[in-house]
Amino acid sequence: MRHEPKLDWAYAACRAIAKREAKNFYYAFVALPVPRRNAICAVYAFMRQADDLADDESLSREERRRRLDAWLADWRGVCHGSDFSDPVFVAVRDAIERFAIPLSLLDELIDGVTMDLKPAAADAADADVAGNAPDAPDTYATFADLYRYCYLVASVVGLVCIRIFGYQDLGAEKLAEKTGIAFQLTNILRDVAEDAERNRVYLPLEDLAAHGVSLDSLLHRAPGTPPAANERALIAEIAGRAEKFYESAQLLLPLIDRESRPAMWVLVKIYHALLKRIERADYDVFSRRASVPMVEKIWILLVGMARMGLVRLIG
Repeated sequence: MRHEPKLDWAYAACRAIAKREAKNFYYAFVALPVPRRNAICAVYAFMRQADDLADDESLSREERRRRLDAWLADWRGVCHGSDFSDPVFVAVRDAIERFAIPLSLLDELIDGVTMDLKPAAADAADADVAGNAPDAPDTYATFADLYRYCYLVASVVGLVCIRIFGYQDLGAEKLAEKTGIAFQLTNILRDVAEDAERNRVYLPLEDLAAHGVSLDSLLHRAPGTPPAANERALIAEIAGRAEKFYESAQLLLPLIDRESRPAMWVLVKIYHALLKRIERADYDVFSRRASVPMVEKIWILLVGMARMGLVRLIG
C-alpha cells in the first residue's frame, strides 16, 4: 500500500465509517491484512453513502433519487479523472485500481440500492394503469424477482470482496454470488417487522400465498405480535433456502487467498450465527429483532485472528 497523505486520510475516513456502521462486517475486516482491510472499508463506505441517500425517509422518493443521481454524477467524474475532495471517492478509486475491480460491479451495486426507489416512478397515472395505489407497498412477486434484488445488493458486494481477498479459480465467482444471497436472505428475515413498518415486504408474494399469509398480516400487525403457525412456516421455508446457500460459503473459503480466509470465515460465521438465532427462536422475527451478541462476535473474531496468525506463521 503506497503511503500518500491524501490516501492515508481517505482510508482513515473509510475505516471510521466502517467501524461505526458495519455492525457485522467490521469484525471480518479486522481479520484482514491492512491493505485489503483498507480496500474493503472503502467499498463499505461507498455502499453506506449510497444506502443513506436512498433510505433517507425524511425526503420524498423523487428527492432521494435526485440526490443519488447527483452523487452518482460526482462519482462518474472521479472515475474519469476529476479530482474530488470526498475521502470515500478518493479511497474507492485507489482500491478499484489496486485490486482490478471492474466499474461494472459498482454500477450493479448502485442499481441494487436504487431498486427500492424505482416504484416511485409509478405516479398517479401509472398507478391507475397498474391497478395499484400510489402508496402500494414494495413487494417481490416471486423468489426469482427477490433473487435479482439480493444479487444486486449483496452478491455484487461478494464479487467485489473476493477481488480484494484474491482468488485464482473462476468458480469462486458463482460461489461468492450464492454466499451473498445467503447473507441477504438472513438480513431480510431479521428485518421482516422493521421493513413492514417502512411499507416493504421482501418475502415473495408467491410464498405468502403458498402458506396462506396475507400481505396485510405483515404490514398491519400490533408491534411484537408473535407469528402464527403459517407465518412461522413461511419464515422457516426462507431460512431453509438461506441454509442451502450457506453451503456455497464453505466451498468458497478454500478458493480465496490463504491470508484472506480468516476474514471470510469470520464473516460467514457471524452471518450464519444470526440465521441460527432466528431458527432457535422458532422463526419468531416479530417479537424481537434477532442479533448476535457482542461477546459471541468477539469470540468469533478472536478465533479468526488466531487463524490469521497461524497463516502468517506457516507462511
